[in-house]
Amino acid sequence: MALITLDFETYYSRRYSLTKYTTEEYIRDYRFEVIGVSVKVNDDPVRWFSGTHEQIATFFRQFPWASSGVLAHNAMFDGAILSWVFGIRPKALFDTMCMGRAIHGVETSASLKALAERHGLGVKGDAVLRALGKHRDEFTPEELAEYGEYCKNDVTLTYKLFQDMVWKYQFPDEELKLIDLTLRMFTEPVLELDLGLLQEHLNTLQQQKTQLLEQGGVTREDLLSNPKFADVLRNLGVEPPTKTSPRTGKTTYAFAKTDEAMRALLEHDYPQVQTVVAARLGVKSTLEETRTQRFLEIASRGLLPGPIRYYAAHTGRWGGADKINLQNLPSRGDNAGVLKRSIVAPPGHLLVESDSSQIEARVLAWLAEEEELVHAFTVGDDVYKQMAGSIYGKDPAEVSGSERFVGKTTILGAGYGMGYVKFLAQLKNFGVDDIDEHEARRIIQVYRSTYSEIAQLWANANHSVRSMVNDAPVQFGRAGVLRVRAADNAIELPNGLSLRYSNLRTQGDCDNRPELVYDTRLGPTRLYGGKVIENVCQALARCIIGWQMQQIAKKYRVVLTVHDSVVCCVPEDEIAQAKDYVERCMRLVPLWATGLPVNCEAKTGKSYGDCK
Repeated sequence: MALITLDFETYYSRRYSLTKYTTEEYIRDYRFEVIGVSVKVNDDPVRWFSGTHEQIATFFRQFPWASSGVLAHNAMFDGAILSWVFGIRPKALFDTMCMGRAIHGVETSASLKALAERHGLGVKGDAVLRALGKHRDEFTPEELAEYGEYCKNDVTLTYKLFQDMVWKYQFPDEELKLIDLTLRMFTEPVLELDLGLLQEHLNTLQQQKTQLLEQGGVTREDLLSNPKFADVLRNLGVEPPTKTSPRTGKTTYAFAKTDEAMRALLEHDYPQVQTVVAARLGVKSTLEETRTQRFLEIASRGLLPGPIRYYAAHTGRWGGADKINLQNLPSRGDNAGVLKRSIVAPPGHLLVESDSSQIEARVLAWLAEEEELVHAFTVGDDVYKQMAGSIYGKDPAEVSGSERFVGKTTILGAGYGMGYVKFLAQLKNFGVDDIDEHEARRIIQVYRSTYSEIAQLWANANHSVRSMVNDAPVQFGRAGVLRVRAADNAIELPNGLSLRYSNLRTQGDCDNRPELVYDTRLGPTRLYGGKVIENVCQALARCIIGWQMQQIAKKYRVVLTVHDSVVCCVPEDEIAQAKDYVERCMRLVPLWATGLPVNCEAKTGKSYGDCK
């Protein structure tokens, strides 16, 4: 397979650029214009070409796209131009920006400039700054030549960076396949959007917003007074967020625009909460309105490119991209699932969504060698009832629905060392009000004594990361799954990538013992055993789902991955066998995870929302 490295240079201005527009709306805008493109085939010299759309299309006909892999830095952009503007769909897509995030972590810049300097490969130019506001026919021959040299240099840097990452850093082949699979969700879209449903939903939201404030009797005074606004939230079933005042050291309400907990309420499942929080913050539209409007705008331009970002989180999980986060579309509340129902399979096709059941809890039990819990997952026992039985001292068969919910919350929440205070707050957020601090403390102790191997795993992980600081790595977890590398402050995963803890060190004093911290974009972040295990389990779950997704893609088109689920588009007349195939793939594990009892639930529908 030939490797074609390329880079497009396109028209941009102060009002029309990728800093103001999403990739999708920028490329589909009437102002979009390719100034030129640089192309490098394998190790051949880089070629620059500038011309009209028709001339560039003619230039492209000489290259064997169908049998070649295309490499770019930010292939979501360059790959989309190839596909949407020129109708070219290569055999594979490679992306050094994606690779950079996976190798060096998401806490550092993955720009071409930063990566080229980090790898010692050269310096990125700045001619693009002098192209601001210029259409192709407005460049002088000298300016166009300078721009061409700039673009050729970008291609050279991208090619060298790719070689360095593949050979020096041994970037895993399986991850290259996942990058390709993720990028094609965007560059080769198949999903449609229901324009009528979206317009109706937007009208409903706007009417509801006005009615909610009027009918709820929420006044301007309620919005401006901290105590009264706190009461408004409580009446809506939300515990007001709080913080410690840096000035007084006392607990105060976290109602400012800069408070993360407050802004998180803009994404609450219930529109009533979104509305009052938006009103308090002075936001013109609720998040649901903004998303609906964005979906409407995309629908007016064409198909929905799958906005999924490869390696978006520290643990390697996928995330939202292009200002659309499909990872948190609302599934509860008055308008639950409307946006999901607006995402529709093309004519003659249906969607299959398969959700990996309790995958983090299963990975945790397996990694800790908590064999009784592993066995329970394997044979399909109701582990939530079993946990509730231990909590309430009764036969699992006699556990009530509310008791089972407490057992479920414990299994899914206490596995990473959560203390009783946070556990109690979590229960209250779920509407469980009949448990006090004493009972919450007892439940946490029951969990830790019932699953002592999991508690021991936290301790082992804590000892292991502390050993990194002393350059004496100690392994932890099931043998052969993880490898601790002190020199890199990293935990190597079975897929060949690593969890990295930049500048890991001891700092300050916590209970007469210096605490571990590492650097993130938000500043120093505390690290401890439970947090390490949370990172590791999420990363391992991501490895497994990525591997399963590749098995599914061998037969059916994967169009989305959201949290622990995979969505694929299949011919309508194959729906039964497709559902069966997807479920079989989602119940398989890679060789390194032999014995891990994964399971799944698959549903089908014409829309993404119908699959729920």
